[in-house]
Amino acid sequence: MHPLNLLFALVLVAALGVRAASAQPGPGAQGTEGEPYRRQHWLVPAPDPVTVAHAVLFRPSGEGPFPLAVIAHASTQNVLRRAQMLQPEYRALAAWLVGRGFAVLVPERPGHGATGGKYVEDQGGCDEADYAKAGRATADTIAAAAGFMRRQPFIRPEGMVVIGHSAGAWGALALAGEDPKSIAAIVAFAPGRGGHANDLPNRVCAPHTLTAAAGEFGRAARVKVIWLVAANDSYFSPALSRQLADAFRGAGGKADFRVLPAHGSEGHWLVETDDGVKLAAGELDRALKARSPNQAKKP
Repeated sequence: MHPLNLLFALVLVAALGVRAASAQPGPGAQGTEGEPYRRQHWLVPAPDPVTVAHAVLFRPSGEGPFPLAVIAHASTQNVLRRAQMLQPEYRALAAWLVGRGFAVLVPERPGHGATGGKYVEDQGGCDEADYAKAGRATADTIAAAAGFMRRQPFIRPEGMVVIGHSAGAWGALALAGEDPKSIAAIVAFAPGRGGHANDLPNRVCAPHTLTAAAGEFGRAARVKVIWLVAANDSYFSPALSRQLADAFRGAGGKADFRVLPAHGSEGHWLVETDDGVKLAAGELDRALKARSPNQAKKP
């Protein structure tokens, strides 16, 4: 893209983000419930006070209160791809969780799609990538949305589960430093940032910096992580993912690392599909069963 065209696109995206944020109503449910699984559009807070994040909520029948599961989506450094992103839903995973008694929130983080606003989790360029800062910013946005939902009368405030994917899973690793009474389990599908550097498979930007950041998250970790990666993930290969998990564990974090079978042509997107969720179901079950008896009790 020509530099002037790129500059225009960036200005337009920023302007639309500001307009969208200023026109949005306050946090809460938007409209009626629908299908499947009582699907409902919500607005939830973000760390930036001028941005209200779009989200979808799924939940079982009944009044609850339900334990909460938050799904943190993948991201990209490409500003135009982020602006064009559709609301993530992870319907197969949400259906699996609703079937086990969870209310499931999938918030769209700032800088993406209809939410717009500032991309607070920008990692910077390849040579100066700050992966720890990006992960903490992602964690803050997950926490802001989850904190609001945990105050709803149909949600249990304790025993929350966080399931992250790619950059969302990287933020979930940063959340492992939270109180286990608040977050009972974290499942991280292919956590990382900087994958597909220059749009090339099996190329990661500054992998040594990414490994060091994983160790930084591990030093603060208090919540155990189930770390999953598909055998054919070309963003964060099983070999690199194991190095990251080892750095996390070597610094004091607790993580069970598992390589799932290859899935389709690109295993990085396994968690977004029905068949992929079936492949991961055993590990997901294990994560939920590891919660305390009171937390694991269905409503």
